[in-house]
Amino acid sequence: MSALTVGIDIGGTSVRAAVVDERGELLDTLRAVTPATTEALEHCLQRLVGELASRWSVAGVGLAIAGFLTADRSVVRFAPHLPWREAAVAADMTKLIGLPVFTEHDANAAAVAEYRFGAAARGHNSLVVTIGTGIGAGLLLDGRLYRGSFGVAPELGHIVVVPNGRPCACGKRGCWERYCSGTALVDTVVELVADSDWGRSQLAADLAADPGSVTGRRVAAAATDGDPVAVKAFEIFSRSLAQGLAMIADIFDPDLIVIAGGVGRASGLYLDEAREQYSALITGAGHRQLARIRGTQLGESAGVIGAAEVARQELAAASLLG
Repeated sequence: MSALTVGIDIGGTSVRAAVVDERGELLDTLRAVTPATTEALEHCLQRLVGELASRWSVAGVGLAIAGFLTADRSVVRFAPHLPWREAAVAADMTKLIGLPVFTEHDANAAAVAEYRFGAAARGHNSLVVTIGTGIGAGLLLDGRLYRGSFGVAPELGHIVVVPNGRPCACGKRGCWERYCSGTALVDTVVELVADSDWGRSQLAADLAADPGSVTGRRVAAAATDGDPVAVKAFEIFSRSLAQGLAMIADIFDPDLIVIAGGVGRASGLYLDEAREQYSALITGAGHRQLARIRGTQLGESAGVIGAAEVARQELAAASLLG
């Protein structure tokens, strides 16, 4: 069996595909804009895999998908930013592509990658929190993914940290990801600028001139440059991160927490402060061991690498059974 597999991370705006070897190294990558319809998306995936397979001998494909999958991962029940609804994606794509295709939740894929090749490699019970547009999470107990009874655990981005707080697309108010994500950073900047005069803040000026120009990445860049609004936004972000992690630690008691995802790349702006506040907020502070909190080693490639590794593991299991 070939040691090479294709991993594909399917986001709401872009699709990233790569050939990945057994060491988690990316050998060849492609990107595309995420199509809006099921047919267009599936043909986009077929095209990307076909192009990569024309250059490399690959044995299978893993798809990292942000959405609810059944416990056996055979069906994508709902993906808020993708067109699949109650769709047997793995089976359908296997027929279309002509290679074995396996599906996984994107945060679980990132957790597999960080455990196998990255920052969670030495964890016993590890939590990988992916912070980007929203929050995803993968929980590894003794190195094995915990999915819950129906395949959707752990949906940590929607624990409520601020009662009656900011409205969330899930229908609740005050969800963790509404205060601790790339989108949340922008909302915090908007609120800060509306409440106070920030003088020479370039970020405040940019917001006034063109609100659409202010993104999570822009806020991170401004904070790196010392912009006061951005620095304050990351202070609030740090508190929210610490609050959520303390709640999660009280439930799961992990020994290692890895912060991944797009905002995870900017961990130098908030992680030290979040660690300090986490240690004070956790129940029994000063009288229990604390989880180590680390930044990602794989960055935004974690989903692609994890999807490819899921495919490799499934193929190896099938060959053992055969």
